[in-house]
Amino acid sequence: MGIAYDGTDFSGWARQPERRTVCGVIEDTLSMVLRQDVRLTVAGRTDAGVHATGQVAHCDLADAPPTLVERLARALPGDVRVHSAVPAPAAFDARFSALRRHYVYRVCDHPWAANPLRRNDTVNWPRRLDLAALTDASATLLGEHDFVAFCKRRDGATTIRELQRLEWTRDAAGVLEARVSADAFCHSMVRSLVGALLSVGEGRRPPDWPATLLTAAARSSEVTVAPAHGLTLAAVDYPPDEALAARAAITRNVRTLS
Repeated sequence: MGIAYDGTDFSGWARQPERRTVCGVIEDTLSMVLRQDVRLTVAGRTDAGVHATGQVAHCDLADAPPTLVERLARALPGDVRVHSAVPAPAAFDARFSALRRHYVYRVCDHPWAANPLRRNDTVNWPRRLDLAALTDASATLLGEHDFVAFCKRRDGATTIRELQRLEWTRDAAGVLEARVSADAFCHSMVRSLVGALLSVGEGRRPPDWPATLLTAAARSSEVTVAPAHGLTLAAVDYPPDEALAARAAITRNVRTLS
């Protein structure tokens, strides 16, 4: 299933007792529509306030009607949509089969702030940001590294990731967009990377500073996590059907730096 949502009024993706979450709303709606218990596996759990236009999840069903997307459109609240639903190959796993995830982070540094229609997905920044400095600093972070300085560590999880893209542009309205891609992301990694880079963009840190944190052995207290609402999960890439099982096996291995 392809899923989009405005994360403003959600307490993140994952189910939590007595909290409104994306997973909880979709699972409950699917279970009601299909009259069977439905549980989702998602490509990437997003935090409270984070949005998605290209989230992917799968579930195991005995049968699904061809009108499922239309029925969900009538039953789901307006801030979440399942925009596609197709049968998946037997080896498909939304989480472990993924090759990479793509995120976009939006920041407005205009004195008059962001367009009101984009206030939910764009962060207003009080100081002017230097695009060249952001670009230079971002280039030093690419490749496979231990990103523990930029992550909230989870027991049993590695913080080694391959950062494949980290590019900044200004759109036609002058809003800065960071496009960030990796084979996987640690908890709060994108927002921490953006937070570190924004300190470079406003001139408080030199462009080589974020890369010095790649040798850290623990999360850095010097890194400020950027606000959640500027972040959107834009897309998830998967290999051809015949390579899904092999990709999942690779992803499940706990990696180390070579």
